[in-house]
Amino acid sequence: MSVISLINQKGGCSKSTTAVHLICWLSSKGYKVKLIDADAQGSSSTWLSSMENNQISVTTLQSPDELLDQIPELAGQCDYLVVDGPAGLAESSRAILFRTDLAVVPCQPTGLDLQSAGDAVRLIKQAQSVRGGAPKAAVFISRAVKGTRLKDEAITLLSKTKEVTVLKTVIHQKQVIADTFGQAATIWDLSGRSAADSAQEYERLFKEIIKMSK
Repeated sequence: MSVISLINQKGGCSKSTTAVHLICWLSSKGYKVKLIDADAQGSSSTWLSSMENNQISVTTLQSPDELLDQIPELAGQCDYLVVDGPAGLAESSRAILFRTDLAVVPCQPTGLDLQSAGDAVRLIKQAQSVRGGAPKAAVFISRAVKGTRLKDEAITLLSKTKEVTVLKTVIHQKQVIADTFGQAATIWDLSGRSAADSAQEYERLFKEIIKMSK
């Protein structure tokens, strides 16, 4: 069993989008999976419940005590437990980090988002200090625009933090990804070249994440 958590306090960073796509990708590979939606907005639980023929178990938990108690229990019932963390770095985020194996921070290549990711990394480092090095931590660039320098500058800046691994895969901004929630689908359910390109990016990203989680 492995607990993978998506952590970031800033909305719009693709946290819930990544959580839903990761859990669906793992399920498609034959793994037994469960998802915890710890975000008050409830995007991931709403998204999954609206999907046709969805059989992925979703639990909504927001209080720190519930998260501390339920994460180990739910993790013991599956191969992978994915946690969609709250939009904010409150006590519930700390509780998640005390129970997770791998914390993943999505980050857009903007100054404001880099600052927000830095706050998440600081919280992760605090958990690592208490837990003797755990959880493992990774950050990846999301919603990047091709042909700009911001992506490379963001990667360079994030790479300076030794406690966190910057994943090689970058998820580029595409309208087809934004459309998935409204269509109650994932990128693998949509057709066209743009969807195929994004699907390949997510495949590479998730392979990196799973490799780190082991």
